[in-house]
Amino acid sequence: MFAKDYPQQKKWVDSVYDSMNLKEKVGQLFMASIWSQNENEADSIRKQIKENHIGGLIFSKGGPVMQAQLTNEFQEMSEIPLLVGMDAEWGLAMRLDSTFALPWNMTLGAIQDNKLVEEAGAAISRHTKRLGVHFNFAPVVDINTNPDNPIIGNRSFGEDKINVTEKALAFMNGMHREGGLSSAKHFPGHGDTDTDSHKTLPTINFTSERIDEVELYPYRKLIPKGLSSVMVAHLNVPALESKDGKPASLSQKIITDILKKNMGFNGLIFTDALDMKGVSRNKEPGEVDLDAFMAGNDVLLMSEDIGKASKSIIEAVNSGLVSEERLELSVKKILYAKYKVGLNKFKPITTTFLIEELYTSRDEALLEDLYENAITLIKNNKAVVPVKNLEKKKIAYVNFGDDDGSAFLSQMKKYGKVDWVKAAKLPELLEKLEAYNYVVVGYHKSNSSPWASYKFSEKELVWLHEIARKNKTVLSLFTRPYALLDVKSFANLEGIIVGYQNHPVAQRKVAQVLFGATDAKGKLPVSIKNEFPVGTGFNTNNVNRLSYGTPESVGMNSVKLKKIDSIIKYAINKEMTPGAQILIARKGKVIYEKNFGHQTYEKNLPVTDTTVYDLASLTKILATLPLIMELDEEEVLNFDTTLSELFPSFKNSNKKNIRLQDMLMHYARLQAWIPFYISTLDPKTKGLSNIYYNENPSEEFNTQVADKIYIRKDIGDTILTTIKKSDLERSLKYKYSDLPYYLLKYYLEAYYETSLQNITQEHLYKRLGANYTGYLPRTRFDSLQIAPTENDQLWRRQVVRGYVHDQGAAMQGGIGGHAGLFSTANDVAKIMQAYLNGGSYGGDKFLEKETIEKYNTCYYCEDDVRRGVGFDKPQLGNSGPTCNCVSMMSFGHSGFTGTFAWADPEEEIVYVFLSNRTYPDSNNRKLIREDIRSEIQKVIYESIDF
Repeated sequence: MFAKDYPQQKKWVDSVYDSMNLKEKVGQLFMASIWSQNENEADSIRKQIKENHIGGLIFSKGGPVMQAQLTNEFQEMSEIPLLVGMDAEWGLAMRLDSTFALPWNMTLGAIQDNKLVEEAGAAISRHTKRLGVHFNFAPVVDINTNPDNPIIGNRSFGEDKINVTEKALAFMNGMHREGGLSSAKHFPGHGDTDTDSHKTLPTINFTSERIDEVELYPYRKLIPKGLSSVMVAHLNVPALESKDGKPASLSQKIITDILKKNMGFNGLIFTDALDMKGVSRNKEPGEVDLDAFMAGNDVLLMSEDIGKASKSIIEAVNSGLVSEERLELSVKKILYAKYKVGLNKFKPITTTFLIEELYTSRDEALLEDLYENAITLIKNNKAVVPVKNLEKKKIAYVNFGDDDGSAFLSQMKKYGKVDWVKAAKLPELLEKLEAYNYVVVGYHKSNSSPWASYKFSEKELVWLHEIARKNKTVLSLFTRPYALLDVKSFANLEGIIVGYQNHPVAQRKVAQVLFGATDAKGKLPVSIKNEFPVGTGFNTNNVNRLSYGTPESVGMNSVKLKKIDSIIKYAINKEMTPGAQILIARKGKVIYEKNFGHQTYEKNLPVTDTTVYDLASLTKILATLPLIMELDEEEVLNFDTTLSELFPSFKNSNKKNIRLQDMLMHYARLQAWIPFYISTLDPKTKGLSNIYYNENPSEEFNTQVADKIYIRKDIGDTILTTIKKSDLERSLKYKYSDLPYYLLKYYLEAYYETSLQNITQEHLYKRLGANYTGYLPRTRFDSLQIAPTENDQLWRRQVVRGYVHDQGAAMQGGIGGHAGLFSTANDVAKIMQAYLNGGSYGGDKFLEKETIEKYNTCYYCEDDVRRGVGFDKPQLGNSGPTCNCVSMMSFGHSGFTGTFAWADPEEEIVYVFLSNRTYPDSNNRKLIREDIRSEIQKVIYESIDF
């Protein structure tokens, strides 16, 4: 790593070395510790630079801005630039606030794609370099063969030497690629100890053959690949150092003879911190530093007393105990490192946008990939994972551990109905769980540090055993896999998923694996008893459910997408709508899902993920149309089916020969709509006529229109007759009409002999896990969860909340073929994604791809009919429903209440916009006039990077 055959490098190193006196040369050996948040320590560093000419700093706790400012100050003070190091094994967040944390090494050890581990190392190097840090004391190459190891554990890539080495090499390559310097630790190997060298001196009681075969294996592989440095641990290794109790960090046999001569390492050698009790307990300050240097170390890290240590080494050089050649070797190696990282031309660190550049959208996308690829399914009896047949599942979630599992539960609820079941006592819990046929136990332990407690309590072990004994149970573990060592039996657990950490991203990704939105890909990096040896892990195939992640993970730009926030906030501020839900998915992944504003302008109820909206005409393509396509596939009807075939009573009407295809393309001369409700008003008062309405339900008035409003049960017959007798438009041209969907509602209900509400639930929504979707939302949700659509003073004389806004659908009891459906953006996206998937979702086949394509075709484009068969399509000219930037294969629909759903097969994009722009007055058309939905769609397409 520090080759001496580069003329400019050698010239700089030699000139700097020759300019120094002995004290300055000795000062280069020391790397002093500082907490950037501690001003007293900053004063101490200023003193060390002036008096002892230290060669480097190791920063610890603090914040990035303060650290950058101190680094600039200290570099300015120092005649020879300082080499800066940090422990950033999983990122700067290991030491600093406001910075990015990658998963711990144990988590990375489960990943099978080492390119991702390389990207992890590269990301950390980008951050350290940005902050003026040159050495990251990583990767940890300890092979953690002892589950009770108190200090390594999660910091290790695992127990298999080959896997650890491959991960460490990938991590190192990523660091080097971005200009950072690496440091393998803790030589010769800290993975099989049960004590902490910060507190005492651990002993490694293995033969030299075993140490050479296992502990030293990673070093032998990394050294020829350009390893920058090695950190030597404070370990008692009798097989390698015969002097009892002599730490490896002070052993010439271990450092000079084995590491340098036998293994051929000529890079920098760091001691572990010299203030640790494992090395300092029997030594005086200064004495331990001299011993460490004489043993072969180059850099003395975190000396207890640099002044005394410097004096000791100077005296040793002057007395001949340490040769000048030995000092020159280490000092020049340090100077070569400084040249390599550009300290020959030091530039101050800029603090502008520092925080933002240490935690970017690129980092978030990587974090998502790392957790997703680590998740390990180690047991899967009868393919219990992924969850299928949602319509048959009653799912309970039970939480164990002492940390938050809300991200896990929230994500599971995006896929289906999942109830959080809690009880104070086990019998009560077991009784509640009798109502469920699938139980997910989430074990959540603190993600605050890799050393946090991870073991089950005795109570939790008993409860887990009893839950699994009586229920189909999947255990989801959000801590290190070693927690499973205390589980007495795995026999009754159908499934076990290891998420490794309780990070919110890990929680969400485990839920996505559980429901088949992403694949399980990881392998256990350690062994769990005999049942689950190292390398255990079942691969699963996703079942085409939506996953959730970052824009960058699917080739979109999160910065550009932020413009959407500004557009919708502008719309809300201008009272175009009180609030909205917006969702964007690409390539089967939801990458933007936000809620804005409130349900009303009074701002009492904010819009949330579970706020339910009146979808208006989206009902056409989300309820009626898929049922018609299904019957087409079953050859019950086809494009040429006429109205008289669907309704024999139409045989003598002027509509008898209207074809299904023409109806659905709005090319059948049907009127746009008929205001059926007007004929039910009292001619004198213009209020509700008691001929048609009653305040209370009865056998005659059994169809609810709104609060305390019930209409006659035969009103459906009246509507059907009115349509049959209505006039046709004089000329054949495109005219958007709701009437086909009135008719198809009656046809479907007659064919299936049940209501459209029941048909859609059984054929579509239950199978999709679209639990917020359906008619009559007040029968399933609290009314305050449903956004109101209008303060209707014309007909119902009340605020319409939870009853369909459309008058015709309301007269049908809220169940219309053209309107009446309520839902959330997430649920709408499931249906639109099913279309993009070619008719499949969640492992279930709803329609054939060919059928969807058949209905998603514009057959009368030459006649200026842009519509497909049921689906709306992009504009043919300048006016239309989209931004004029979507592909011609795209399709969707808009709704009167301010809703919009669009899918584009070419870019694999789903876009859903839900609002109640009609509240409090449906005459408010600002949202439409300013084309807000299309403006947002334009931003979506501008945000595509690849």
